[in-house]
Amino acid sequence: MQPSPQPSPQTLSQLAERLGGRVIGAGERTVVAVRSLEQAGETEISFVASGRFLESATASEAGALLVDESAARDPRIAGRDLLVVDPEQGIPVNVAMARLVELLHPRPAVVAGVHPTAVVGSACEIDPAAHLGPYVVIGDGSHVGAECVLHAHVVVGRDCRLGRGVVLYPQVVLYDGVQLDDRVAVHAGAVVGADGFGYATHAGVHHKVPQIGRVVLERDVEVGANAAIDRATLGETRLGAGTKIDNLVQVGHNVQTGPACMLCGQAGIAGSTTLGRGVVLGGQAGIADHLKVGDGVQVAAKSALFESVEGGARGGIPAIELGKWRRLTAVSSRLAEMFRRLRAVERRLDGAERSEDSEGSQ
Repeated sequence: MQPSPQPSPQTLSQLAERLGGRVIGAGERTVVAVRSLEQAGETEISFVASGRFLESATASEAGALLVDESAARDPRIAGRDLLVVDPEQGIPVNVAMARLVELLHPRPAVVAGVHPTAVVGSACEIDPAAHLGPYVVIGDGSHVGAECVLHAHVVVGRDCRLGRGVVLYPQVVLYDGVQLDDRVAVHAGAVVGADGFGYATHAGVHHKVPQIGRVVLERDVEVGANAAIDRATLGETRLGAGTKIDNLVQVGHNVQTGPACMLCGQAGIAGSTTLGRGVVLGGQAGIADHLKVGDGVQVAAKSALFESVEGGARGGIPAIELGKWRRLTAVSSRLAEMFRRLRAVERRLDGAERSEDSEGSQ
């Protein structure tokens, strides 16, 4: 790996052209870096993610601000040099900010080649444009595509397939038969393709069920540090294109997700569950096995699903003590009956009160 290059200074006009925005103020102003509102200085640009940050933007010493059309009209930042994007015509501020960081803070250049300490098995195909770092191990029959970057101590099992531009950070482990499509990124310590948690219990003994399936991560999937994605018992565990997985997430065997799902830290999905497009699991959310979760479902942090749900649903947080939860569950199953009995009591009481009023008036 080469040292990280210094960002190339660019003018606001140049950045506006690349982002499809416009400039208010000095288009010739040069900026060299992106910083927070509190840290930015005269030669740097910061961003206003929403209206609630406008007060901080007023006090910021940033040389320029990235804003949307609404913020650009706010008198509190009048007279400032602005790079303006229109969410209705182009991209929102948060996406523009991400692209701005890419433009001003490019990733370190990668030197193609295989480090002398790397171990490459037989019948492997390593593209000449790939980078294999120190102590990388590649199993027999595996394919590593162009522009892949495998950092130190990565282990790739036998018969794995890595598409173009895959990045595996230090100490990532891919078990045999894993397939990573183009531009997949897997962060340090993650394990992809370990055995699913499958056992058959008989006479008090847990007998292991062989896990002979595989794992497929489609293009642009990103997996956080120390996450675990289990291989299928039969068939495959598959994560849809563009799905993003946070640190310490557990994906069980035979799980299937649609594209663009978001699984936040410590979320867990039990085996053979299917997620639709764009499902979001909050931190520490859990889903039981063999369920179907529809498109766009959002499960709140620390919540859990024990039954399948239709698309578009949003779950709450039943974070209460187990004994109390059991009592509430038992009561809730009788609520309809209790309500009918309460209404009957109310009607009798109402009738008795009317009778007493009638007698008192005589």
